[in-house]
Amino acid sequence: MKKYILLLLLTLFIGNATAAVKTAPKKELPKKEMCLQLYSIRDLIGDAQLYAKNHVKVFKQLAAMGFTGVEAANYDNGKFYGVTPEQFKTDVEAAGLKVVSSHATRGLSDEEVKNHDFTEAMKWWDQCIAAHKAAGMKYIVTPYCGVPKNLTEGQVWCDYHNAIGQKCRENGIKYGYHSHSHEYQKVDGQVWYDYMLNHIAPENMFFEMDVYWAVMAQISPVSYFKKYPGRFRMLHIKDKYELGESGMVGFDAIFRHASEAGLENFVVELEGTDGTIDIMEAVKRSANYIRSSNFVKASYSKK
Repeated sequence: MKKYILLLLLTLFIGNATAAVKTAPKKELPKKEMCLQLYSIRDLIGDAQLYAKNHVKVFKQLAAMGFTGVEAANYDNGKFYGVTPEQFKTDVEAAGLKVVSSHATRGLSDEEVKNHDFTEAMKWWDQCIAAHKAAGMKYIVTPYCGVPKNLTEGQVWCDYHNAIGQKCRENGIKYGYHSHSHEYQKVDGQVWYDYMLNHIAPENMFFEMDVYWAVMAQISPVSYFKKYPGRFRMLHIKDKYELGESGMVGFDAIFRHASEAGLENFVVELEGTDGTIDIMEAVKRSANYIRSSNFVKASYSKK
């Protein structure tokens, strides 16, 4: 009889404990300002057709994950993802997100580099800057530039970036450069990334360091923050796949030195997944990694 009563009590205890677990409210992760580079989800909204089909659902999903803003990756001829700047801004804000930044650029031909001629390029930038202003962008970032053959050519590119940055600044937009790993190569005995940092005025261009590509180039992001304080207003926070999965990137050290970097906004980017999960799940896990971390502040934006 005693065994029966004990067994009954134990069953009731386990049942009540299980029910308590099931009904316990899920702990809400803290809110933090973070953007997603939309290149991450290019298979969902990477062109005008995909954007028209999926953007409403996708933007709502990003907001539900905790993202607060986006960085665009499909500017072309005055439009973003096939829609006007004003419409793009409306679409993003309808989901409770902010339009923060965009990757866009116009390269130079060999002839333009040779002649130090930016005339036609700057006409392109006039339209680009106007479109980005209309979309409410705070930053325009050149996403890529090759390594020059020599520093004579390299100086032309630095002059070009200075000219773009000045024009952006005059129009109330900040201009930046997004790095990969090739910028850490040497040109005429000098590291090309350092040459740019030393020959492009801080007021004309900031650097959006991609921390994953820096690590892949065997470079410490923090060492650059210390060497060039204040030059890294934006960062691409990236890992091999979703954030934190590889253990290769020291995100805690990177964010601890955010003030030295001059960080205002950071952008999460994913190149893809390992094939075991879809891209939106990887994006969600990356968002949770940021929100659950104790080394990422709620906001870095300077007022």
